Amino acid sequence: MKAKILDSEALKTISPTALAAYARGEGWRKVEAYGMHADVYVGDGKPEIILPRTDRLADYVAVVSRLVGVFSDVNERDELATYRDLLGAEHDVVRVRAIGADDGSITLDAGVELVCQAREMLLAAACATRMPQSVYRAGANKDATEYMKRVRLGQTEHGSFVVTLMAPVPPTLQTTFDETWGSFEDEPMERKVTRRLMEALGASRNAVELAHSGDGASAFESAIAKGVSANMCEAVAKLIEQTDGLEISVRWARTRPTPEARRKIDFSVSDAAVLKEAARAFRAKQPRPGVTLFGGVHKLKRDQHEIEGLVTLKAEVDDKMQSVNAVLDQNNYSVAVRAHDAR
Repeated sequence: MKAKILDSEALKTISPTALAAYARGEGWRKVEAYGMHADVYVGDGKPEIILPRTDRLADYVAVVSRLVGVFSDVNERDELATYRDLLGAEHDVVRVRAIGADDGSITLDAGVELVCQAREMLLAAACATRMPQSVYRAGANKDATEYMKRVRLGQTEHGSFVVTLMAPVPPTLQTTFDETWGSFEDEPMERKVTRRLMEALGASRNAVELAHSGDGASAFESAIAKGVSANMCEAVAKLIEQTDGLEISVRWARTRPTPEARRKIDFSVSDAAVLKEAARAFRAKQPRPGVTLFGGVHKLKRDQHEIEGLVTLKAEVDDKMQSVNAVLDQNNYSVAVRAHDAR
């Protein structure tokens, strides 16, 4: 027996924009207005339907319920599946699927880690939309932080364990759509994030393959411009470590149509080690401006005729003691010498 959506509050969450976008995507087209607040849609071999333009109608819930039934019957799908599609019509829906969880369950700790690292992965993509770089500091990008507050966590799905992130995307105002991708810079911030996410994942996937053949260093460096970063690599690596393989896909919002309906990137278990090493290499090379370190002077080095000198500090970085090198001018080098002598 097929499930039927009866919850009025659930049906109210389906917007007129989502209904129209779904209908157009399934082959219906608008032919004429119906009264002041609705339109008539027809399609080849499909029943005529009337779509509301506003959710302020007294019978809006009943109208949505009928349309969900029509859409489900035409596509021979369960109403619950159709409802999920309509709910996601205004979002780029990112699915992080744990391969190997065939019964739909994983350990509690693994589930928590999947949700946390899926968030970190999307946050890394949000940070990379404006100025791609190899490392990002958590919380430093205000636009990315504000964007993440609008992302919602969707329901898991049967057949595997899937973390679903519903990323908001504003609807397009155009009535005609190009069959090619538009300029990245012309996109709204929300669509830039999901485009950058999939671009970065694809570049990471290619860089991993090249790393297996010995060309990984240059491949990952080149991928920075596409959004690959230490943050992205670490998040994906930790996601892989919770599974027998990883599948990350996005279903683009129907309300902002794209040349493709969906894109998918796969990673295997062996990819985690390569991604972790890439992240370590990125962090090792990245300067950290504006950081104050407290530590002891461990080594001093200055050639006889040089003005500047090299100082090695032992300081706590990322919660562990590390050696940090600094080139100091004559006055500051003298301060370091006195500090070293005084221990």
